[in-house]
Amino acid sequence: MIDMLLHEKIGKKFLEIFNENPFIVRSPGRVNLIGEHTDYNNGFVLPAAIDKAIYFAITPRSDNLCKLISYDLNDTHEFEISKPEFSDKHWPNYLMGVVDQLNKKGFKLKGFNCVFGGDIPIGAGLSSSAAIEGGLAFTLNHIFNFGIDKLELVKLAQRAENEFVGVKCGIMDQYINIFGHKGNVLRIDCRSLEYEYFPFEFDNVSIVLFDTGVSHSLASSEYNKRRMECSEGANAIKKVYNEVNSLRDVSVEMVNEFKTKLDTVVFKRCKYAVEENKRLLDACEKLVRKDLVAFGNYMYRTHMGLSDDYEVSCKELDYLVEQTKDNPKIYGSRMMGGGFGGCTINLIENDAIEEVSKKITIDYKKKFNLDAKTYVTKINSGTSIIK
Repeated sequence: MIDMLLHEKIGKKFLEIFNENPFIVRSPGRVNLIGEHTDYNNGFVLPAAIDKAIYFAITPRSDNLCKLISYDLNDTHEFEISKPEFSDKHWPNYLMGVVDQLNKKGFKLKGFNCVFGGDIPIGAGLSSSAAIEGGLAFTLNHIFNFGIDKLELVKLAQRAENEFVGVKCGIMDQYINIFGHKGNVLRIDCRSLEYEYFPFEFDNVSIVLFDTGVSHSLASSEYNKRRMECSEGANAIKKVYNEVNSLRDVSVEMVNEFKTKLDTVVFKRCKYAVEENKRLLDACEKLVRKDLVAFGNYMYRTHMGLSDDYEVSCKELDYLVEQTKDNPKIYGSRMMGGGFGGCTINLIENDAIEEVSKKITIDYKKKFNLDAKTYVTKINSGTSIIK
């Protein structure tokens, strides 16, 4: 009902401003259940679209003007369709980046009116940016009948963020935004871009995020460092195994051969990435068998790897994961995202969420004098037309 009220409010706002009934699209945020820091190693990821989303109310115009209205920020931005220019306000750039990509591809765009807003928490790692990019790309493709297929929409939305916004993100966020299915997680092969759905239909369990409320400044520099360390390891292994082009091509047995041949830190990074790929593939098999206990154990092992071998966790994340252990109502927990802050992702039985959240909030406040926000989500469909 909350979703319905929100999209109705946005539609009503559009009607008040532009005096016409808009086309309305829902574009979701996402979580990643397992498969962290595997994307740039050409590995697998396992995201899901969620029930928190951005909603677009849009109509085409007869001229070349674009009017953007952020419902949440109560702010507006206008630009000529052929001349999207980077804005210091930042939020319009995620939308103009999509227009920029369509222009580059030679699509004949007219102007449009757009009101958008949503309930994806900003800064919680649920990828509101990809929801904006994927949602607008999907909507413009539909109202202007461009006939762009789903995978091209994904790539276009990713390039919008890479080239116009200036964030060198991978393809996962835009991919799950367009391809998400209710009741399923999506295994994406980051090398071939092939995908497969796996059932995640546990009615008594929700995906709960605990937000550390911290963002350590190490995140971006250490992210780049990890990429270089993985690349260094893969190149060394390739000298012995010609078929290796990235850590995706390396087995657990192969990486262990290099324990004494690689720099100690580089070995730990490679070991984590190779083991995480295997964990993800094994975890998918557990989902097919509806074995959530085994799946959750893989999440805990992923966190251990991210903390000990990949060293991208922090004391706040480690503490939140530690608090979930030995509770039969909690199946799994791990840090989610780049690291050094952000959220943990947890699988918790619905009837225990309130009690668990309350305890964690109190204990976390005592330990760090910080408020740990709680976000409860369910798996939902990818970007789709509401009206």
